[in-house]
Amino acid sequence: MIPFIDLKKQYKRLEPEINRRIQGVLEHGRFIMGPEIDELEQQLSRFAGVKHAITCSSGTDALLMPLMAWGIGPGDAVFTTPFTFIATAEVIRLLGATPVFADIREDTFNIDAKKLIKIVEQVKSQGRLKPKAIIPVDLFGLPADYDEINDIAEEFDLLVLEDAAQSFGASYKGKKTCSLAHAASTSFFPAKPLGCYGDGGAIFTNDDELADKLRSIRIHGQGSDKYENIRIGLNARFDTLQAAILLPKLAIFEEEIDARQKAAAKYTQALKNRGKTPHVPEDRTSAWAQYSILFKDSSERNAIQKNLQNKGIPTAIYYPVPLHMQQAFSDLGYELGDFPISEGISKRILSLPMHPYLEDAQIEQIAEIITA
Repeated sequence: MIPFIDLKKQYKRLEPEINRRIQGVLEHGRFIMGPEIDELEQQLSRFAGVKHAITCSSGTDALLMPLMAWGIGPGDAVFTTPFTFIATAEVIRLLGATPVFADIREDTFNIDAKKLIKIVEQVKSQGRLKPKAIIPVDLFGLPADYDEINDIAEEFDLLVLEDAAQSFGASYKGKKTCSLAHAASTSFFPAKPLGCYGDGGAIFTNDDELADKLRSIRIHGQGSDKYENIRIGLNARFDTLQAAILLPKLAIFEEEIDARQKAAAKYTQALKNRGKTPHVPEDRTSAWAQYSILFKDSSERNAIQKNLQNKGIPTAIYYPVPLHMQQAFSDLGYELGDFPISEGISKRILSLPMHPYLEDAQIEQIAEIITA
């Protein structure tokens, strides 16, 4: 069986160093906010090319915390895509704000800047909600159109939070993801390109004041000491053990990203005459969190998924139900047909096994089943 993501092979490669790092934490006993946290944050900020990296307890909290620090709440509109995991819009609702969706581009699956500006103008003209922020999603590891999105944000005085949960390690016009907006959030969920062995996340920014607020928020709104609370916060600290695990992974991360590029190129060559392979604009690279192919309709997609399953090859559908059609957001008043690109792609898309340790023979085997 070909694993969808091969964490075991990665662990075998890093086993001595991961075990040494874990043992170090067990010996010093600082399981909360130990020295490995600061070490990891310094390395993460250098990697992304920003001043501050603030680790936290999950990718979801990494999205929630900047919105809290910006004071976003009831009456505010935050613009995002309906074709993403629920966490992107969930954090907006948790603060009482309103997620406002704009459809995606069919070629990249990321938010369409042309549609976004029309939605922002519409909300502003209606006057019911106050436009406050945009959360673009770097879907499957590919950065969104940040020049256009940041121009819209500047025109309408909006904040931009880059949802880089899947794109850490990618680049846009020579800049690393997590450096492309006012703030950025990523996830260290095990299946992500840089994943730990549990939940975790990080926020990136060049804004000193925002960084200070985020460090306070992640420890119950702490002030100068643990019993001075200057704002409402969260219990959102990253575990020292998980930081110890990520440090060896980060040391080989560039190499793993290169391996993902080669695997994706091999897939694209092998599948060029079957389905629609992913499009990566020339001005950016993908971290290839997923390799997702489009088929002509759901019946073809489902038949191929079944054939692969029968041969012991796992696949996934990201995402079968766009957010505007989820029951959790039914009160927003969206209907089927409001976002036709997202709705259509959800019926045609299929994600194949993708990780740095995928072998050429395995890719060829998967491609042969798909093209048969």
